[in-house]
Amino acid sequence: MYKVVVIDDEAIVRRGIVMETDWNSLSCVVVAEAANGLEGLEVIRKYNPHICICDIRMPKMDGIDMLTALRDEGNDVQVVFLTAHGEFSYAQSALKLLAADYILKPFQDGELEAAVGRITERLEKERNSEPELISLELKSNDKSKYVMEALAYINEHFSDSDISVGAVAGELEISEGHLSHIFKKETDYTVAAYITRVRMRAAMKLLNDVRNKVYEVAEKVGYRDIAYFSNNFKKIVGITPSEYQNRRILHKKEEEQ
Repeated sequence: MYKVVVIDDEAIVRRGIVMETDWNSLSCVVVAEAANGLEGLEVIRKYNPHICICDIRMPKMDGIDMLTALRDEGNDVQVVFLTAHGEFSYAQSALKLLAADYILKPFQDGELEAAVGRITERLEKERNSEPELISLELKSNDKSKYVMEALAYINEHFSDSDISVGAVAGELEISEGHLSHIFKKETDYTVAAYITRVRMRAAMKLLNDVRNKVYEVAEKVGYRDIAYFSNNFKKIVGITPSEYQNRRILHKKEEEQ
């Protein structure tokens, strides 16, 4: 089942969405509600839902600011925004923040279900294409002393946020240029690319434990900037850290059934 949160400052609208939508037929379950963006941030961080149904105009924090904060944290929850006719500029902002969809109020019967159905269909396709753990296979040729020492140092210190070509070269007491040349020649990777792959492999292992938060994993593998971590993860793995972990959650539930 896909977890859903519903966020709207109008209690009647919020309860109507929760109670009158056939969530079970959509393979969904509502795990929490909130009345504004600040409360929404709390419940999304707590329950890590797959889908969020959210009004745009709300007190304390609107839907756009809420989604901006979530994206800055690396959270990839699928958001369907509810917007009035005169708020098209807001809808445009929503799409720039990778909102999954938006629906004009008052929406017609079946519109919300259709939007959620499109999301769950996409999530299902993504879930069925589970990425494999990143390979760190290197060329089979013999490695020089310096490259072997560089590999060992990187594998031991990849979680240091300051690790770099310069740091590795300094440890080996050789020039950055010489290290870069022999490392690329003997491994097919640049030093920076190899460090990133080691970090992403470690991140995938950590994310397999769904108790680990994305920002915690980013810190453990050497990233101070969670957005930069998420971008690198997606470039190499093909999906964001949140998407990867959501798939692990679904697989775990399937194994338990």
